Amino acid sequence: MKLQQLRYLVAIVDSGMNITAASQTLFTSQPGISKQVKMLEDELSLSLFVRKGKSLEGLTEAGKEVVRRARKILNEAENIRSMSKELSGQMQGELVLATTHTQARYVLPDLLEGFQRKFPGISVKLHQGTSDQISRQVQNQEADFAIASGQNELFEDLLTLPIYHWERTILVLPEHPLASLTKLTLADLATYPIISYTHSFDDDSDQATAFEKAGIRPNVVFSAEDPDVIKTYVRKDMGIGIVACMAYDQERDSDLVALDATRLFPSCTTWIGFRKDRFLRDYMYSFLELMVPGAERQKIDDIISDPDNKTGPAYGKSLAPVNHHPNIGNQYSTCCNGGFNL
Repeated sequence: MKLQQLRYLVAIVDSGMNITAASQTLFTSQPGISKQVKMLEDELSLSLFVRKGKSLEGLTEAGKEVVRRARKILNEAENIRSMSKELSGQMQGELVLATTHTQARYVLPDLLEGFQRKFPGISVKLHQGTSDQISRQVQNQEADFAIASGQNELFEDLLTLPIYHWERTILVLPEHPLASLTKLTLADLATYPIISYTHSFDDDSDQATAFEKAGIRPNVVFSAEDPDVIKTYVRKDMGIGIVACMAYDQERDSDLVALDATRLFPSCTTWIGFRKDRFLRDYMYSFLELMVPGAERQKIDDIISDPDNKTGPAYGKSLAPVNHHPNIGNQYSTCCNGGFNL
C-alpha cells in the first residue's frame, strides 16, 4: 500500500467519482490512477467502488471505511511534513483560508497585512464561498482555517473559536421612505422588496426565523454572496439591502443610508474553525492569536487536547473581552459588539 494510492482514492471520491476530474486535479493520467486503485483493491482483496460498466457509482461499505481511514493517514503524513519544516526552522509555507466574501473584503485585509509583515515567507491563499462550502474545504484539508458566521452545526466536525459578534444593517437610498423612520419594524421591511445574502432567508436562518415568529412574510427579490453586489442593486433601487454591519462604510457608501437593525435580528458570531488533528505550525498559532481575542498558544493547545471541548463558546468564556475588533475600527464600536458574552 502506498500513500500515492490512498491519495488517488480520496481524489476520486472528492471529484464525485469522476476519474478524469481526479486526474486533472492531481496533474496525472487517468489510466495511471485507475491502475493504482486497481492495485490497491487487489492488495486489500476488497472492492472499494460500486461499478456500473466502466463508471463508478459510489463506494462500497468497505470502501467508505477505507476512505475514512485514508483521509486520516494522508492528514498525518501532511502533519509530519509540516512538523519537519517547523523543526528544521524553515520559515516558508502557505496559509490557506476559506472564508466568506464579507470577511475577505471587510475584516481580513488589515489583519493579513500585519500577518505578512511578521511572516514574509508565508504565502496566503483565500478561498471564498458560503459557510457550508468553506467548512467542507477545511474538513477535506483543502484549507487550514475556515472563517465564517454560519450556523455552528456546519462546523460540528471542526474545533471552532469565536472571533467577534456583529449586527445587521439595513441599506436604503436617501430618498427611500424608510430613511426617514426613527424606529424600524419587520413589517416596515416586508413592505418593500428585500435584497440580502444567499441563504439568509433559508428556513433555519436567523432572518427567516425573525420574520416567521412575527407572522410576517418578507418579499425577497434578490440574493448574492458579495455585499458589494447587494449594495449595487440597492443603488439601482431594486430593493432595500440587509448586510453585515462591517460591509457599510460611511465615506465610501455615502450615497446610501444605513439603518440600525439591532432590535430586529439576533447578533451573529464570526468563528474560526480548524481540524483538531491539524498540526499547527508557529505561524498558524500566531494567526489564531491575531484573530481570536485573548488567545494564547497554551490556551489553544489546552482546548485541542480537551476531548469534551469541541467548540468555541466554552473557550470564549475564558477570554478577556475586547472593546472592538482590531480591523473594524470606529464602525465596530457603533454596530458590532466586542467581546464574548456567551
